[in-house]
Amino acid sequence: MIHFKAIFKVMGGLLMLLALSMMPCIAFSLYYDSGDEFPLVISTLISGIVGATLFFSFASQDQNIRKREGYLIVALSWVFMTIFGLLPYLFSGSIPNFSDAVFETISGFTTTGATILEDIESIPKGVLLWRSMTQWIGGLGIIVLTVAIFPLLGIGGIELFVAESSGPKPDKLHPRIQETAKRLWILYVGLTLLLIAIYFLLGMSFFDSVNHSLTTMATGGFSTKNDSMAHFTDPSIQYTAIFFMFLAGTNFTLIYLGLTGKFKKVWSSDEFRAYFMSVSLTVLAVAVGVYSVTDVHWEKAFRDSLFQIVSLVTTTGYVTADYTSYNSGLTIIFFMLLFTGACAGSTSGGIKFIRHLTFVKNSTLEFKRIVHPRAVIPLKINGERVNGRVITHIFTFLLVYLMIFVLGSIVMSIAGYDLLTSFGAVATSLGNVGPAIGRVGPMDNFAFFSPFAKLFLSFLMLLGRLELFTILVLFTPFFWRAN
Repeated sequence: MIHFKAIFKVMGGLLMLLALSMMPCIAFSLYYDSGDEFPLVISTLISGIVGATLFFSFASQDQNIRKREGYLIVALSWVFMTIFGLLPYLFSGSIPNFSDAVFETISGFTTTGATILEDIESIPKGVLLWRSMTQWIGGLGIIVLTVAIFPLLGIGGIELFVAESSGPKPDKLHPRIQETAKRLWILYVGLTLLLIAIYFLLGMSFFDSVNHSLTTMATGGFSTKNDSMAHFTDPSIQYTAIFFMFLAGTNFTLIYLGLTGKFKKVWSSDEFRAYFMSVSLTVLAVAVGVYSVTDVHWEKAFRDSLFQIVSLVTTTGYVTADYTSYNSGLTIIFFMLLFTGACAGSTSGGIKFIRHLTFVKNSTLEFKRIVHPRAVIPLKINGERVNGRVITHIFTFLLVYLMIFVLGSIVMSIAGYDLLTSFGAVATSLGNVGPAIGRVGPMDNFAFFSPFAKLFLSFLMLLGRLELFTILVLFTPFFWRAN
């Protein structure tokens, strides 16, 4: 039997956290006199009151959270956060349409970065900060934040952590899951504050520095400017964004090890080496291509290539150039990057390099097994043998991911959109990237989609952010059967 009362208590705690995270937006609204403080106050009060009511109504409930409750809590948390997170958009009139508000909010919390806003710079500053804040909250995951901030809930934190991280499990920094979550968030907050200072010193306004730091570290890609990062033409700002996007796409455990001077352990990670080498080789190849088909100088060709590649691989979604304007060959390369994702244990979305690496290594070993059928040739990652169950899980994930991409593209095509736009919209939503190809290229937005298409793509964003199984398992009959 599923303990729904215990689940509702956790939802109450999440909504109280949501209300707290809206408060800085009220302060910014008052400081800049942007006129949206009242909608933000109302949204904060509603979220706080509903959250407190749920939390204290079920305060005495047994908090023995099992795996099934863990999956439900993760899935419902994103639903609750979306419903209450869209209130500032509706109450301020910034996004008066419900389906648009749902799309923008889920795009924020899932750090996808796709937007329906056609004039971002006209949005009041308080709401604009909330838009960036949704990505920052979603960066390392709402549940990880909850486990770190609300140990008083008394829930089995490991079940929530496992449910949200449904892929290959990242190494722990500490044997206690709450301590691990706290250290990850301290690192996350520290890097965000550092980036705010750097952006500001390089010439961004304080408001732009705060917003872009929140969305850079979250690998989200929401910007305060209509032209995204292309608005900031200073190469030093763009190179800074590149470095921190790449850093945010790295397993945070490795960042922690690097900061403590354990560089050998960082480079010994097979996934990190694959991530670093793949990005480096792709940048060199694409930069040569961009330089050959445009009239820009070499440094800009290199910078534009580096920026777009790192942005897409880490699923950040910032843009400084229209990569679909080069030629069809380069466009295909950029489209393929929508299916990569950076490292497991990072803030990026997508498939992740660890899955690609496992697939490539096992496929290579399969040729050896064909030649030597009697030999036992195990697959090893980071020097450790990978058991068959993990390999099966990864291969199943890749197959299901491909099936959802194909079926999603068919649905979008039936809904009336051309093939390139359907492919691009589904790939970028499922991979939590932002820009794609077709009518959703780097210079476009998602405003033209029908309400059905926006809600469908919103579901794909959520499905991709929670790495498929956390959501799909809820649709299986055996999940709901009593033990």
